[in-house]
This record gives sequence, structure tokens and C-alpha cells, in this order.
Amino acid sequence: MISKKQLFWKRVFDLFLSLVLLPICIVPIFLLVTIATIDTKKYGVFSQLRVGQHGRLFKIYKLRTLKEEQHNLGHLNKSATRLGRFFRNTKLDELPQLFNVIIGDMSFVGPRPDVRGFADELQGEDRIILRVKPGITGPATLKYKNEEIVLSRQIDPEKYNRTIIWVDKVEINKKYVQNWSFYLDLNFITKSILN
Repeated sequence: MISKKQLFWKRVFDLFLSLVLLPICIVPIFLLVTIATIDTKKYGVFSQLRVGQHGRLFKIYKLRTLKEEQHNLGHLNKSATRLGRFFRNTKLDELPQLFNVIIGDMSFVGPRPDVRGFADELQGEDRIILRVKPGITGPATLKYKNEEIVLSRQIDPEKYNRTIIWVDKVEINKKYVQNWSFYLDLNFITKSILN
């Protein structure tokens, strides 16, 4: 299992890589936020509470991809814009998470940060997943990179997510924490870039 010393060096690597990437990414992030603001007619950065290391909540940052539309009955409906779908498919919407890594809420590699009702409800040995910071990428993220498409084909997407996908993600993430190595993180980062 990942030790405190390994967690320290994992954080050092995250900080080093994020500070190397920041000068390269800052202008593209600014441009994408501006484009997302124009596209969705709301501020182009979306934030949401997610479950982090040790079960602590933090704000995750993403590009805004949904647009609110007023319907005849006065209800607001949120749907992804064409550009928003492109941002999601190319994972460009996740670029602002670089700031989550710099702040220390996230790592480059780890379990995907979930909304409340999943990681915060883990029991027993499964809670070892919470020893590490959530990641921008990771083994479960790579396996379920087309999760939205898979769920859209199910009769009951929420039930399928909780009983099939989430259960599998827990097992994958437990193995990641139990067998962590620096090489493993580099491998997942490389796979994410090539995918």
C-alpha cells in the first residue's frame, strides 16, 4: 500500500509537473474559458463539490459545457452545446484542473473525484482509495473513458452505474493504491496522452 513517504514524493512530482505545464497551458486555458463563456452565455469555468483525499470535499474546476435553455413551461433545461460536447470528448474541459493539482486538491493520477454519495460512503478496506488524492487520469478513468456512451445505452443508467461501473472502479482503484509506483503513474499519464 502507498506509504506517507510515497505520497510526499507523488505530491512533489505533481507540483513539479504542474509548474512546468502552467506557462504552456495558461494562455490556452484563458482562451478556452473565454470561448466557453461566449458559447454558454455564463462564466466559462464550472465548479462543483467533489469528494477528495480522506473524504474531504473540494471544488473541482472544469470548462463550462452546458447551456441553460428556457422551455415553454418556464423550466430550465441544461444541455451540452456542440462546442461543449467537443470539449468533453477531447477532455479539454478538464484543463482547469491543473489549478486543482497546484492547490493540492488533486493529483495527475488517481481515482476520479466523485460527487457525494460514492467515495464518501466507502466502507472497510475499500476506504484505502481515500488515502490518495483524486486524479485527472487513472486506471479507472482510462477504462471508462466512454462512460457517458455506455450509460446512455442502459435502461436504468443510474442503477447500472452504481451496481456495475462503480463496483468495478472501486476494485480498480484499490489495486492502484495497493500497488502504487512512480512508474505506474508515468504509465497512466503516457496512456492518457496517447489516447
